[in-house]
Amino acid sequence: MAVRVDQDMCTGCGLCSQVCPEVFEVGDDGYAHVIKGADQSLSCVDEAIDQCPVGAISR
Repeated sequence: MAVRVDQDMCTGCGLCSQVCPEVFEVGDDGYAHVIKGADQSLSCVDEAIDQCPVGAISR
């Protein structure tokens, strides 16, 4: 199942990219994005989902 960041909910805090930099990055627009081609099965993805303060990340 693909990981996605809801751009309407994302605040751009960057926590996901700190917890799982292999999968998430904060773009030039100031919001989090899933890195194209990233291994979305990494365990840090679930940690990023759990730690997102606004619940913007889902599978």
